[in-house]
Amino acid sequence: MKTKEAVSALQALAQETRLEIFRLLVRKGPGGMAAGELSGHFAIPSATMSFHLKELSQAGLLVSRRESRSIIYSANYEHMQLLLGFLLENCCSDNGGKC
Repeated sequence: MKTKEAVSALQALAQETRLEIFRLLVRKGPGGMAAGELSGHFAIPSATMSFHLKELSQAGLLVSRRESRSIIYSANYEHMQLLLGFLLENCCSDNGGKC
C-alpha cells in the first residue's frame, strides 16, 4: 500500500460515524448490509448515509454490489489488511524487532 492510499483510508475513518459504519460492516462479514438498513441502524438520513458510504468506498474500505433494487455494502477486507500491514510494517524495527 502506498502512503497516499493509507492517508485516504485513515482520513475516511477519522470521522466517528464512518468509523462506526466500517466497524459494523466488518462484523457483518462479506454479506454486508443494504444502504437502507445502515441508515435505519444508525438513524441517519439516507442522503447523509450515502455521503458516508461514498467516502468509505472512495478510500477503498468498502465494496458494493447491487441486489435487486438495493445496494449492499461490505468491508473490503483485502484493503483493510493492506492498511494494517502498512501501519505495522516497521513495528519495533528500531528495537531489533522486539515489541
